[in-house]
Amino acid sequence: MQRIGLVVSPGCSPISFAALSVFELANVFADTPPYDLRILSETGGAVGMSLGMCVTTEAFADGAYDTLIVGGGLTVETSPPGLVDFMREAPERARRVAAICVGAFVLAEAGVLDGRRATTHWAYARDMQRQYPKVKVEEDRIFICDDTVWTSAGMTAGIDLALALVEADLGADVARNIARKMVMYHRRAGGQSQFSALLELSPKSDRIQNAIAFARDNLQKPLTVNDLADAASLSPRQFSRAFHAETGQSPAKAIEHLRLEAARLMMEQSRHPIDTVAQQTGFADRDRMRRAFLRAYGQPPQVIRRNARSQMDA
Repeated sequence: MQRIGLVVSPGCSPISFAALSVFELANVFADTPPYDLRILSETGGAVGMSLGMCVTTEAFADGAYDTLIVGGGLTVETSPPGLVDFMREAPERARRVAAICVGAFVLAEAGVLDGRRATTHWAYARDMQRQYPKVKVEEDRIFICDDTVWTSAGMTAGIDLALALVEADLGADVARNIARKMVMYHRRAGGQSQFSALLELSPKSDRIQNAIAFARDNLQKPLTVNDLADAASLSPRQFSRAFHAETGQSPAKAIEHLRLEAARLMMEQSRHPIDTVAQQTGFADRDRMRRAFLRAYGQPPQVIRRNARSQMDA
């Protein structure tokens, strides 16, 4: 049986416990439960969560763990010295070490992330890079696996990380069954962006929503303002004014964001040639798509594909 320890400290967010639910369901589905779940803290006993409730914990011990996961809070707080010391030794006492959200700051302070690729909540990623320059922070990732060290973005990304850990242990079918039981649409890949172009647009009126839905379903076409205005049943001038008022973006910029998101997903999750990806997402040619990738991500499509494959191999 693999011992999984969730490491918490005062102010930890209860959403960190959602990751444990993934392992709990793996135990439910298995004839012989594969995981022994523990909640750990420096001193043991009751630990206050960010919501004000308390959770009962076990004190740190010298026993071996298969996986140690540091829970995250709502903000970055000063880590207790005992917690940092415990996690500094974690790679020696556990097969895998992980952190959810800003829990990655604990691993960074302990030196566990030195020289490694890591991620955290997008709002704190650049702070981590400034404070810990030895860490290779990638702020736009759902989760990252660098050898035996795993880190995730904020909030629900901890569930994606836990599903990936279970998939590595028990296979993709088990992970899919757990995701289905948790009523998740699908498990997000680690390389997937923390941001969603559709979420950032968030239009308020049905007409603008219809135009965006039309664009999403027809990315391979040129998509002029007249096309989008027709989908919204507005004149081009009315549409452009309403679109900017509701989304804060021009139609052209919004369409480019949708195309970038679709192209990146195809680069990370398929083996289509770059020319095919460019055509299917409306960039027309690979050079135009490459320039858009460099503007948005600072990397060309080939590098993003290579990084995604390296993570999958890991």
